[in-house]
Amino acid sequence: MPPATAPGAAPAAGRSRAVELADIFRAHGAVYRQTHPLSRAQRRAMRAIETCRTAALGGHRETCDSCGAVQIRYNSCRNRHCPKCQTLAKERWLDARRAELLPVEYFHLVFTLPHALNPLAQGNPRLLYTLLFHATADTLTAFARDPRHLGGDLGVTAILHTWGQNLSQHLHLHCVVTGGALALDGSRWLSAPPGFLFPVRALAQVFRGKYLDALRRAGAAGKLVFAGSTAPLADPGAFAAWLAQLRQHDWVVYAKRPFAGPEQVLEYLGRYTHRVALSNERLLSLDDGLVRFRWKDYADGDRVKVMELEAAEFIRRFLLHVVPDGFVRIRHFGLLANRTRRPKLARCRQLLDQPPAAAPRPDESVHALMLRLTGLDIATCPVCHQGRLHVTAILPSALRPVPLAPIWDTS
Repeated sequence: MPPATAPGAAPAAGRSRAVELADIFRAHGAVYRQTHPLSRAQRRAMRAIETCRTAALGGHRETCDSCGAVQIRYNSCRNRHCPKCQTLAKERWLDARRAELLPVEYFHLVFTLPHALNPLAQGNPRLLYTLLFHATADTLTAFARDPRHLGGDLGVTAILHTWGQNLSQHLHLHCVVTGGALALDGSRWLSAPPGFLFPVRALAQVFRGKYLDALRRAGAAGKLVFAGSTAPLADPGAFAAWLAQLRQHDWVVYAKRPFAGPEQVLEYLGRYTHRVALSNERLLSLDDGLVRFRWKDYADGDRVKVMELEAAEFIRRFLLHVVPDGFVRIRHFGLLANRTRRPKLARCRQLLDQPPAAAPRPDESVHALMLRLTGLDIATCPVCHQGRLHVTAILPSALRPVPLAPIWDTS
């Protein structure tokens, strides 16, 4: 068993030594891989994080055209679970979302699965995560199209998070929802009452019913894998009884305070969309096989505490949140569904007297994006601050062939 949580408040500043997730994987990952069964996605994530921005991935040499200073930049792994590789992906994603915002109120809803489903999700992550998206979308669609509420199609961006602050499994969807809907015949915009969208208790009941019905059908179709602690559920009678028990408990749908405006929506999305289970900033130390990190205890008045885990337990918890290869963590529904997004948003803007959306920004180079976001010109020599850095050599990767053009990331 891992050591218990240290209950004291986190130190205000300082670390026993600087540490990153990559350090933990490099020090303890090889042994962990030998002693624990891992999915292909988990192995890929560990290897990517271990080698990110190291000589193993190759890179390029830059030379200043004024003072001759030489700088080496190594390539990024670009794995979506790497805490060092999300900034550029996030900013490019947000640029695409800016053109989709409407001049209406937006709401933030959170749909949560009960922890009793965690063991089944560990053996069936792709299926149970997919059902979470579908049950949430179906629930919101049903309420939005009901004339007693709105009577049309609203826009939803849903973001899967699988973790709690202490890296425990906590399966939930954060949903950003328009405070209104486009009438089903496209004739008018139907605004929600200020500050209110749908009753959350009713949402939770419908969500529970839709999810459990979908799970029952998946079990009947033989799509579920039962192993470990869930092995007894392979018996149809036991599975039916387990589902009936889940129906007896309240499920949680939480409505946070509505956003103040579209700009606040973007600020929120920037924090949540490309987040990984634990950032390097929360890590405090790796000493004698023990990992210490900060976490916020929501059950104790949001106090910031320090947790200490054995390295193997820390890695196990982190890898719980590696999603299957190719799984889409951010999805759009209703007005924002990919197939009909452009014409429906254009109609909404027309009804809301909003100017047409700006043309999408062309893909920016890393240099141009960093200059726009931070004002930092990464091509300026950091030594003399006068000259310009130019690529003078491509450094080959030990893991893949030399790229035809330099690929790097300074996020």
